[in-house]
Amino acid sequence: MKQNLALYGLLLLMISSGLISCGNSFNVFSPDQDVAFGQSVRDEILANTFEYTVWNREDYPEPYHVLDSITQEILNTGSVKYKDRFPWELYIIENDEIPNAFCAPGGYIFVYTGLMKYVHTVDELAGVMAHEIAHADCRHSTSQLTKQYGISIILQLILGENGAFIGDLTNSLITLGYSRQNEKEADSYGVTYLCNSGFEADASKRFFQRLSEESGSFTMPTFLSTHPDDGSRVQNIEKQSLEMNCPRPSQTIEKDLRLIRLFLPDYSL
Repeated sequence: MKQNLALYGLLLLMISSGLISCGNSFNVFSPDQDVAFGQSVRDEILANTFEYTVWNREDYPEPYHVLDSITQEILNTGSVKYKDRFPWELYIIENDEIPNAFCAPGGYIFVYTGLMKYVHTVDELAGVMAHEIAHADCRHSTSQLTKQYGISIILQLILGENGAFIGDLTNSLITLGYSRQNEKEADSYGVTYLCNSGFEADASKRFFQRLSEESGSFTMPTFLSTHPDDGSRVQNIEKQSLEMNCPRPSQTIEKDLRLIRLFLPDYSL
């Protein structure tokens, strides 16, 4: 009986002092556990060479240099909460049919070659990457796991009987979707990040507009197929940029994607 009371007392303490992510979402996991989950997701992807062809950095230095530069510029804006706590590792997946990117918990970023070929400017590429970095920085994945599994997660963690359970959660993360609120927050934080960078803060609106118009010709990214634009998404991005008085750079880094053409020679607008 005393043991049960102690467990419930600890449960209440965890709930009352729970970790909070963006939007005040309750999250039972710690930031360090986000990193551990992200490492597991990364390892799963790197080991699954049948579904994922991940480019080696030594063989493709130019595209990694471009994406690393964009990532660092976003992280150096001072607006990313876990800039120094998450590793922010970046990987390129070869698949020209998917104009997408995603960021696993803890800052493990994956960018498809299809995204690099689909965007029209580096600003658009930075906009999508800022959106995905925001998902990790707001800890949306583990917040969603907390909602999905509820009290069972907390009890497993309290009892310490979580070895196999953690493995199941890792598998869930690979296919986990985000809520509409998560997507809205990622859009908003993405603008905030880029407002303090050398990129156009609202450039992602053009990317989302084209995706909505041309979605029938390719595999739809999860963040659009699960939560399609209802007409307000682009408007909200543009409105926030104006309200924050974000600068509109007259010339941004390789705006015509000359660098991207160097390592994707078949690229065409």
